[in-house]
Amino acid sequence: MSSSVKKLAGKTLFITGASRGIGLAIALRAARDGANIVVAAKTATAHPKLPGTIYTAAEEIEKAGGKALPCIVDIRMEDQVQKAVNEAVAQFGGIDILVNNASAINLVNTETLTMKSFDLMHGINSRGTFLCSKLCIPYLSKSANPHILNISPPLSMRQRWFKDHVGYTMAKYGMSMCVLGMSPELAKYGIAVNALWPRTAILTAAMKMLAGGDEVASQCRKPEIMADAAYLVLTKDSRTFSGQFCIDDDVLRREGGLTDKDLEQYSCVPGGQLLPDFFLDEPDAAKPAPTSASSGAQSGQQQPGADVEASMKHLATAIDVEAVGLVKGLVELQLTDLNRSWLLNLKSMPGGLSEIRPGDSGSTEKPDTCMTMKSADLQQLVSGKLSATGAFMAGKLRITGNMGVAMKLEKVFRKAVAASSAKL
Repeated sequence: MSSSVKKLAGKTLFITGASRGIGLAIALRAARDGANIVVAAKTATAHPKLPGTIYTAAEEIEKAGGKALPCIVDIRMEDQVQKAVNEAVAQFGGIDILVNNASAINLVNTETLTMKSFDLMHGINSRGTFLCSKLCIPYLSKSANPHILNISPPLSMRQRWFKDHVGYTMAKYGMSMCVLGMSPELAKYGIAVNALWPRTAILTAAMKMLAGGDEVASQCRKPEIMADAAYLVLTKDSRTFSGQFCIDDDVLRREGGLTDKDLEQYSCVPGGQLLPDFFLDEPDAAKPAPTSASSGAQSGQQQPGADVEASMKHLATAIDVEAVGLVKGLVELQLTDLNRSWLLNLKSMPGGLSEIRPGDSGSTEKPDTCMTMKSADLQQLVSGKLSATGAFMAGKLRITGNMGVAMKLEKVFRKAVAASSAKL
């Protein structure tokens, strides 16, 4: 999206986590208007797996037409945030917009999550958002059109968003609760406090690392969709638009007039099947699914376990040197409706897939990851009708243990899909 009117010209944006990803995309969109950007992030030297530093971000911002102030900031540290705020005010004369983008994620259950990771997520997501907002209020209150925008989801009390990663959900919802409480609290200053969340997975360097490579691109949108949506939110009248939990494509349709066809420009692979993001309830989510055998037969659905042996055979064909080299782990596959489990050995060659039977001593090694699902969902994974990442985000797949190992299995499932297709 582009506009001849530069609504953010001369405005100062304090953006946390702006060295890469969505934060950088929002910064670059504002920079095209001639905005001042405070790049508040920890990355001063290049990360071995994640490109971008506060200095490379600053260069991109200035090339795009803005002014940049790179600040080394760990938003868990009050003195570092205060120092960056003071430097921003000294250099640019004030702060007009705060974007709380920095976030930490660890998608594991209560038993697996370490308290160090718990504290990291809460320190960055909840506490960091609260702290940055608190310290920017004195300057935002002096702006003509002040905004706080949190990159956080709409609040939903459905169990599915808590049961597999309650620690992360609590931390992320803390950001959204800041919107819920601060929007009425700061209305007296004319400060808008809103949230923005993506409809689908967004392709960032962190997403590639989490999902195990570039293969996930076909299911993602570009960070620019969040940047363009953020721009539309941040240029609205702060006194009349506050306390809203916005979704990126909804904003672009409603405020930007975009159609579904227009939104294709944001797809990494046009026409690809997009992966829904977390925390977004489907309109019919409350409707119970058919559970009786007769209802499944009438609708033509496969019955539990109808072809699980074939699915396992196709999965076994995906075990090779490349798969072992990629995953390097032991994975237990549990099918809840059949009360059966298999051990997928992708730790060392020759690898293998074997059923774990009651009373078997089996491997003395504990699996690195356990993936729990229904047999019908496994069949969809192996047939290519469902991606492992999509199943996880839709609540159809529960993962405990090493999340990195689980995400790397996406490529292995794709090989199984090829084997399955060859049989048709």
